[in-house]
Order: sequence, then C-alpha cells, then structure tokens
Amino acid sequence: MHIAVVGNIGAGKTTLTELLAKNYGWTPLYEAVDNNPYLEDFYSDMKRWSFNLQIYFLNSRFKQIIDIQKNGRDIIQDRTIYEDAYIFAENLHDMGLMTTRDYENYEAIFTNITSFIKPPDLLVYLKASVPTLVNNIHRRGREYEIGIRLDYLSKLNDKYDKWIKNYKLGKLLILDKDKLDFANNTEDMATIVEKIEREINGLF
Repeated sequence: MHIAVVGNIGAGKTTLTELLAKNYGWTPLYEAVDNNPYLEDFYSDMKRWSFNLQIYFLNSRFKQIIDIQKNGRDIIQDRTIYEDAYIFAENLHDMGLMTTRDYENYEAIFTNITSFIKPPDLLVYLKASVPTLVNNIHRRGREYEIGIRLDYLSKLNDKYDKWIKNYKLGKLLILDKDKLDFANNTEDMATIVEKIEREINGLF
C-alpha cells in the first residue's frame, strides 16, 4: 500500500505523514529538505536556482519511488513527484522564474520518468488557505522560508486546486486543513484515519 500526502508549503504534510506512519506502523518517506543543497540558494535567488532545485527534487523523488516499487513495503509518502511538475515547476515558469527552454527540458525528463512509475494507491490532499500556511511556516521557523511571498503561496494554491480537480491517477481524499488540527487534537486525527480507512477498504 502506498499513500501519499500532498499540499502546499506549510500545509502540515510532514506532521500528517509522521502521525499516519505511527498509526499504521508503516514506513514514512520524507521530502529531501534538510540536506537539500539548493533550497537556501533558491529562496534567495529563485530565477538563478529554480531549474537546479527542481531537477534535484525530481531525481530524489524518482529514487524514492523506485525504492517503494522494489521493496514492496507499506509506505506513507510526504509529497509526490507529480507536484514537482504540475505545481512547482509550472508555477516557476508562469512567474518568469524558470526559462521556457529549462521548463521544456524539465517536462521532457518528467514525462520519461513517470512512464516507469506507478502512482500512489491513495492521494491525501491537505487543502489550506494562505493564512494557515503562513502561520505554520512561521511556527516551524525555517529561516529560508520566512520570506516566502504571499503571492507565491497563493499561486501554488491555485495550481494545487487545478491539479487536484483533474487528478485521475487513483483514489483521492481531500482534507480541509483550516478546520483540522491533527497535530494537537486526537479527535481530528481519528476522523482522518476513519476517512482513510474508508478509502483503503474501497481499494480491495
């Protein structure tokens, strides 16, 4: 079983991935953030480092998926390879922060890679408004994230909504993060597990 948790920066993906992995006793797979050699540079000069960062994420995510498919373990994954392309790379191109030449090169690599992989059995989308995202970003206090522009977060949200609306690769569960505090409220977490159980049982 492969469940993937998706959502904007600061939506709570890592926390939910952690809690679900504990609940099910499954293996969590996290996004390569702490050891990412491009992230800080990217936030200080997005135009210069956008392509490098996206290629780094694409490669690390591909390695993750190959690992998932090889080992046959039950997995909870924090963010997917699809978000890299349909949300982040596309948005950087739209904002003029990635050249068309680089974007088309990126898209070609993404298309080749995704022809070799299986999508998750269940996609859990954490939908969150910009104020919720900003609160979470400030609370976790990663220095390079503090200066993220509100229009950047807002555009990413638009991209997520568009992608999720057209998502046809497998089962999908949408959770409203503005109304859920699964990190501190056990009832909220129980509600999420119940919804996931319903979706998982429908897979068999």
